[in-house]
Amino acid sequence: MSGLSLDGSNPDVSLLRDINGLAKDAPRWFDRVMEAVGEYGLILLMVLIAGWCWWRVARRSGTEAPAAVAGVIWSGLAAAIALVLNVPLRNFVDRPRPFVDHQGLEVLVKGKTDFSFVSDHATLVMAVAMGLFMVSRKWGLAAIAVALAEGFCRVYMGVHYPTDVLGGFALGTAVALLLAPAALALLTPLTSAVAGSRLGVLVQARGSREGRRGELYPEPSATEKDLAA
Repeated sequence: MSGLSLDGSNPDVSLLRDINGLAKDAPRWFDRVMEAVGEYGLILLMVLIAGWCWWRVARRSGTEAPAAVAGVIWSGLAAAIALVLNVPLRNFVDRPRPFVDHQGLEVLVKGKTDFSFVSDHATLVMAVAMGLFMVSRKWGLAAIAVALAEGFCRVYMGVHYPTDVLGGFALGTAVALLLAPAALALLTPLTSAVAGSRLGVLVQARGSREGRRGELYPEPSATEKDLAA
């Protein structure tokens, strides 16, 4: 399967050359910025978005906060599971990096010797993005935009074919969505239990927890108070 994109007329290769060709025409400083952004920067931004999303959903009222925090936690776990699943997939497809089979590419990151399909970076960011999307449409869409930017950077840098990126998006999405019901069924009771403990602030803001207690243990009515007296 290593010859998936050896033909220069292949649309996959043509798109690779079109996007990577932008790196040849760009100033050197811009390529260095794209290298840093594509290798580490966007992943760091995704972590910050996930952390901010956690902080926001922990302020939801009632029992919504523990369930939403469980979803944020799942986004990270989904990324880890997808990356593990990618190991045998990558070895099975056995696809070399594009610069191995195609001369003249502007490779911004040297030393990549592992296989190309599918992209770990694309898999990771899309798994997180789809996990966050199930929790918050607003922050999920922001995360998806970051994931798309990451995919573009990987091709721009000359280290992946476009289909490597699409495969990573598909793998990350599949893991995040298909395993979510079972994962959330396990995680939500855990976060709900933590919400009632001393570590509850990690799952639910103090004011929201007080509101949750009010829902679980409402104040007795005037009639109930009179009867109790």
